[in-house]
Amino acid sequence: MAGSAVVIPVAPRLQRDRFLVPDVARGVAIMAMLIAHAGPIMVDQPEATAFLQGQLNDVASPLFATTMGAAAAIVLAKAGTASAQRTVILQNVIRGAILVLLGLLLSTWGSWIAIVLSFLGIVLAIGTPLVLLGTRALVAVLAAVLVLGAPLNELMLAATGPLLTVGERTPASFLLEWLFLSPHYRVTNLLPWFLFGALLFRIRFGGRRAGWILLAIAVPAWWLGPLWRGATGAEFSPSGSYLDTLHDAGLVLGVLGVIMLLASLRGRRTAAVVRAVFLPFEAIGSISLSLYVFQVAVVGWMAGNGISYGSTDPVAWLGLVIGVPIVGILWWRFVGKGPVEWLIGVLSGRYRLRRSSTVGAGSAR
Repeated sequence: MAGSAVVIPVAPRLQRDRFLVPDVARGVAIMAMLIAHAGPIMVDQPEATAFLQGQLNDVASPLFATTMGAAAAIVLAKAGTASAQRTVILQNVIRGAILVLLGLLLSTWGSWIAIVLSFLGIVLAIGTPLVLLGTRALVAVLAAVLVLGAPLNELMLAATGPLLTVGERTPASFLLEWLFLSPHYRVTNLLPWFLFGALLFRIRFGGRRAGWILLAIAVPAWWLGPLWRGATGAEFSPSGSYLDTLHDAGLVLGVLGVIMLLASLRGRRTAAVVRAVFLPFEAIGSISLSLYVFQVAVVGWMAGNGISYGSTDPVAWLGLVIGVPIVGILWWRFVGKGPVEWLIGVLSGRYRLRRSSTVGAGSAR
């Protein structure tokens, strides 16, 4: 419902006011995660596909954080009034807490996946109030986090890293890991992408010119890391370092630039082809959280039934990379809103339920 922080849940395919670019980008991020998470059961593969798998693994989480920031900006803009926006902030803090707890739960399911949800939950809670800043202030905060993130990660690792391996885990140790210390994800490295997604909303996700600008930045950003390592003799860029962030920027901006350019095509036949290509990504992107939980369940089942990390099992690989998205597309088409999205929406107060089966005018993201 426009102008409100509380809406009636509507199936994503029936929401006429959804933005195409973030939905498609979210779908690309989910597909990237699926391929990356299926990698451990397809270790015997050509170098070219292994390289592509590595790039998809690198782009997945920052691209997903970008779409989360875009979604937060969209919901805040639709809320309209200051009081409704404050309600959205509270709802997203609750949603963030639920994501943290859900991430902890998924980590007990026996999969080989490094669960990202707890990190994203904290980013959502911290980042949503920042989205209300003016554009210059938002850019300044984004730049500050980018500049300070890498040295802060190193400083906290040196100061508190040993605490994570001594004694029992505590809430404080988990928080330190999520914020600064994890070898996989960190709030300090995902928050800038969340804020960048909010900035994209302010230009309504660009168009042809924005697409070309993003690609012009993406190509040198992606190449600079390998060139620097070649010049210095370093084997890799540590996760969370400036070069690692620059590499991620090349991938994320490249994906977004291509999506914007394709979305800007206006020829009738060309646009129809682009729409057909976008549709499956739009479908899985609009129920991405449910699909993420589903794939963790599938991987956990595989790990518990003899499909081991470090093996080569093409059938299981196809089940993850092809089967899971098909389930998501069918759910999107015939059922509607993702069950995890619906449940979190209800628990956070975002969704108002009603008994009538008539589709309302309101939409929710």
